[in-house]
Amino acid sequence: MRMPLSVLDLAPIARGESASSSFAASVALAQRAEELGYRRVWYAEHHNMPTIASSATSVLIAHVGAHTSTIRLGAGGVMLPNHSPLVIAEQFGTLDAMYPGRIDLGLGRAPGSDQNTMYALRRDAGSADAFPQDVLELQAYLSGQSRVPGVDAVPGKGSNVPLYVLGSSLFGAQLAAALGLPYAFASHFAPQALEAAVSLYRREFTPSAQLAAPYVIAGVNVIAADTTSAANDSLEAVRRTMAVGLFGRGRSFTDDQADELLRQGAGRHVDQMFTYAAVGTPLEVGDYLERFRKQADADELITVHQAPTTEARLRSLTLTAEAMG
Repeated sequence: MRMPLSVLDLAPIARGESASSSFAASVALAQRAEELGYRRVWYAEHHNMPTIASSATSVLIAHVGAHTSTIRLGAGGVMLPNHSPLVIAEQFGTLDAMYPGRIDLGLGRAPGSDQNTMYALRRDAGSADAFPQDVLELQAYLSGQSRVPGVDAVPGKGSNVPLYVLGSSLFGAQLAAALGLPYAFASHFAPQALEAAVSLYRREFTPSAQLAAPYVIAGVNVIAADTTSAANDSLEAVRRTMAVGLFGRGRSFTDDQADELLRQGAGRHVDQMFTYAAVGTPLEVGDYLERFRKQADADELITVHQAPTTEARLRSLTLTAEAMG
């Protein structure tokens, strides 16, 4: 491929489907990505979202790892304030022991959901404030230089699973730069600060044992299809799904009701999230991704294939690889 391409799999649960079918689709997607030469597949930690099945991120990575052989797998990301650093070091140390040299650990600090979900996670509202210290504690467990006397991550100690800082603001860029870690920007759903954050990260980057020079991964939505019309049809289906997921309050909606929700204001929110989206034929998608990489000043793109069916997502994955080959 002309530029490193990766995949962020949101493990969607389609209307009328189950978590089991979502996981089967994730396996198929990772296997196809491996065949096509994508660098990595990441899974994001979400909670209390009826259309996303990747809440137990490390368990899903273990499952997909058993059905693939070479592609890197990781979290994009684990919301570290939801967990103790030791537990995450043990989980990803376990994954590294199962699949040596294939595991990534992306870390975010987002609150993740509403107040009730935060309570159910036993998370304190101020826990994100300790994110920089928690990253350092986690890094120390993985390097075998624990900051807590007498406590080691087993498995995990000495595994040196590579860390990535995820973010959508200047805070994450500044932290990644200060710690000398790769930076992944969530421009696939929070695009506003992309260029400012990447510029700050590159300007302030300090080399570390993990990374000698800055490395930026930028998220971008992709719907590649055989025709522009088919891609646009998929985009409309995805806009409906996102509107219902964000504003439907757990209710079931027909397509007409979802369209009304979009007209009432949800559409503006969804379209803002889709600021960076490559939609169309392979030629159109390839041209867009080349332009986006330059705009984002990215070293790697992580593509989010948003088509509404597994078959369409696999086709999008294949056509994108062909376009960028």
